[in-house]
Amino acid sequence: MDARRKLDRLFRIAAQQTRDYALFLLDASGHIRTWNLGAQRMKGYAPNEIIGQHFSIFYPEDAIRSGWPAYELEMAAKEGRFEDEGWRIRKDRTRFWASVIITALRETNGELLGFSKITRDLTDRMLEQEALRQSEERFRLLVEGVVDYAIYMLDPNGIITSWNLGAERITGYTRGEIIGNHFSRFYPEEGRKAGLPEAELATARATGRAEDEAWRVRKNGELFWARVVVTALHDAQGQLRGFAKVTQDLTQRRHLEDLQKAAASVNEFIATLAHELRNPLAPIRNAAQAMAQLRPSDPAHESMRAMIERQSASLTRIVDDLLDITRITRGNFVIERTLVDIAQVVRDAVEAAAPAIESRQHILEISVPECTMMVIGDAHRLAQIVVNLLNNAARYTAPGGKITVSGEIRDGSAVLRVQDTGQGIAPELIGRIFDMFVQGRNQLERIGGGLGIGLALARNIAELHGGSIDAKSEGLGRGAEFIVRLPLADHAAGALARSDVSHGTAAPAATPKRVLVVDDNADAAMALDLLVRSLGHETRVANDGARAIEMAAEFHPQVVLLDIGMPGINGYEVAKQIRAASTSSPVRIVAVTGWGQENDRQRSMEAGFDLHLVKPVTPDQISLLIEQANGATFH
Repeated sequence: MDARRKLDRLFRIAAQQTRDYALFLLDASGHIRTWNLGAQRMKGYAPNEIIGQHFSIFYPEDAIRSGWPAYELEMAAKEGRFEDEGWRIRKDRTRFWASVIITALRETNGELLGFSKITRDLTDRMLEQEALRQSEERFRLLVEGVVDYAIYMLDPNGIITSWNLGAERITGYTRGEIIGNHFSRFYPEEGRKAGLPEAELATARATGRAEDEAWRVRKNGELFWARVVVTALHDAQGQLRGFAKVTQDLTQRRHLEDLQKAAASVNEFIATLAHELRNPLAPIRNAAQAMAQLRPSDPAHESMRAMIERQSASLTRIVDDLLDITRITRGNFVIERTLVDIAQVVRDAVEAAAPAIESRQHILEISVPECTMMVIGDAHRLAQIVVNLLNNAARYTAPGGKITVSGEIRDGSAVLRVQDTGQGIAPELIGRIFDMFVQGRNQLERIGGGLGIGLALARNIAELHGGSIDAKSEGLGRGAEFIVRLPLADHAAGALARSDVSHGTAAPAATPKRVLVVDDNADAAMALDLLVRSLGHETRVANDGARAIEMAAEFHPQVVLLDIGMPGINGYEVAKQIRAASTSSPVRIVAVTGWGQENDRQRSMEAGFDLHLVKPVTPDQISLLIEQANGATFH
């Protein structure tokens, strides 16, 4: 029995002297019966001040008014135990945050004797938690209020778990529309198919951070250029909890950079174009001046004439390439559809590119099977592809180098390869070599290297035929290879009538005709007049629209070669008036002009022209159109 008393006494001493907890007893009505040192230290009351008082003295007024102290005892009596956290009041009326446990004490027969009450002061912890909560709330409000950046969280699987105003503004999705979805929906389809979202998270997992600049997709399907930073988030144990993702919309900056690059490219292109135009113009002018000093019988006349013809052809090719690129970008590029033998295409291209290859003494090898590589397409345009590839190889291969053209059938396609032993292509240019104005040299090294549109034009022509062009190179100084793939013609396409390939009819025997030449450029008019007269026809020349109308009434021409862009009365109006006045005798009106867009041709047809030719015209064209004057149709 003494041992039991000693143990009870020891327990009372322990309870009495505990300083970190307020331990005290309440009777069944809630009045305080005992008081320990912890209660005195925590609440400020001495035992003689508090014993006998109701425990509600520790509660704020609003808790007392709501009956909370009585509710705590009621629940403890009913459940055996009640636990709560809340504000309590010290003797000096200051507040502290308390963790309270009230336990009902009963006799063995169940009679309620009272309650034990344990109170712990958690004010410091609560203040820390509240400070953290307020800090987190401020950070949340800060993040959610940011409008210039999309800031949001992902779970470890990439599911979106938070969303700010910037994310809504940039992507177009509201919080309710996007939370719970996978972040891959911001990637273009090709990016999703390539597994880029998963790769981004994998990089962030492995290194802690992933950064990228690329195209992303808004809710409305519009692309925007984004700078993205993904950061992996781990807990104290190193477990991955998710990812923080910050996205910045740099579309305007990207557009500005693109515009700056485009402006630089255009400026460089204009400088290159000026040089390329001067190259043939210089010998033409020199030849003209030399011819003025020579007697007509001098043999040098013929060499000068041949030089002018060659250099004029170079000018024509430059202008034609520019016009073709314009037509392609505007969607006005026309492809004829006939059965074409690739071997014949190569022969035509080699003939056209021969001057460039021979001038640099290249070795040319050709291995293309005859009559087996048949495609449906435009023979002239397909030859243009090969000419551009051959000219490109000739430019970038040192004199005495080797150029090889080979062909084979592979996987239902006609495959044509143009290889050279030239300077090759730098790795960083392989992906851009078919872009407009891209050349593999700096500006000074490119002199005589063309306009940088040949490969772009070749690629577009190939794609319009349902084909493709790829470039390969082992690096600078290792040569280059261009591979053209075109779908083979099937058996049904092979049944195309050969008559579809031919345009026009054989020219009848030469018959002198009356031809009126109209051009405000006196030199151009004189040159064309000399050409027509050399073909045996009678001519008149007018240098403005009004004079052309008068002369047509006097001369009664059978053919009018009419420029369009003239001051005063333009060519369209001249054509209308001549057509209206020539009801009694037929006249063929032909536009000979520098205007060659599709809308120019449409206006010519509406004005009454029979044919639309773009300068410069060849003697064969002039001869044929005059001889066919009685069967005029618009082309």
